[in-house]
Amino acid sequence: MVYRIHFTVDDLARTRVSPCSLPLMELGAAVRTLQQPGHAVRFGAWRRRALADLRPEARMVLDLIRTRRWAPDFLTCAESGSPEEVLERVRATPRARIRGDLEHVAAGWPLPPWAKGLADDRDLFQRLCDSLEHMYSVLLSPHWAQITSNATAEVGMRTRQALTGGMEHLLSSANPHCVRWNAPVLEVSMASGLDGDLLLEGRGLLLVPSYFGLRWSAVCTASAPQPVLTYPAHSPWDARSPLTQPSHAEHHGTGSPALSALLGHTRAAVLMNIAEHPGCSTKELALLAGVTPPTASEHATTLRQAGLVQTARHRNTALHTLTALGTALLNSP
Repeated sequence: MVYRIHFTVDDLARTRVSPCSLPLMELGAAVRTLQQPGHAVRFGAWRRRALADLRPEARMVLDLIRTRRWAPDFLTCAESGSPEEVLERVRATPRARIRGDLEHVAAGWPLPPWAKGLADDRDLFQRLCDSLEHMYSVLLSPHWAQITSNATAEVGMRTRQALTGGMEHLLSSANPHCVRWNAPVLEVSMASGLDGDLLLEGRGLLLVPSYFGLRWSAVCTASAPQPVLTYPAHSPWDARSPLTQPSHAEHHGTGSPALSALLGHTRAAVLMNIAEHPGCSTKELALLAGVTPPTASEHATTLRQAGLVQTARHRNTALHTLTALGTALLNSP
């Protein structure tokens, strides 16, 4: 079962990459990532900190935004603006929309009992909005400036893809796990199993990078002036404040003692930093690991020969990412 997005020539001409992340869609992705295992290297420390900081009122949002299920659109829609502006708009959601979105969710999944009267109980709805703001303050607020700054790098990378490989390459490579270009249709496998068709009708599609949606793409059909499709962001993290890097007390960037014993202290640090900063260049990797560029290049070469890292070249720049084998090694107990 796939969700099919139908393109015309005008749609291809108007399709673009967003220069910024969308607060509610990114928050929805973060809430789902919090609830599911996996990607321990990238999100393990972030999950531990978040779970320690969340208060009981977070349960309201967790009840409505579940892994691999539909969520009410008013909580996860593609609203543009600052997080504060968008969260304030949620508080003004009309009752008719609340009721309609909840009915849509209830058609596929059972609602929690407390949510059934949400549209008619404004005090209850305001408590839900308080819960949403609390989730943002814990899950996204500490990292939002970094996420928005990295979006600029993401646009540059995707623009190069479109210029060198055309729109077909851009659409097919954005999220190969669950998105396939079968001209003139973009086929999207949804986490919820949604099956349907979307006719763009000349509006084009807005591609939005998601830093917490590492596997599944999300679609928002009601956004204006064009529908939105999220995809996993692959631009390197800011070396000065890595988005999900564990605190100094948790580790020094070298992973477990067993990993250091296996690979050596410096090589383990190089591997960990590639995992936490996918797509980083050799120069960025050297800065992250605290070594010289030649040393970083030497260790990356050894890791690549061992099948733990893969390296792609863009002009004269080597960009390093983890392989499935490297991920399995780092995620093992």
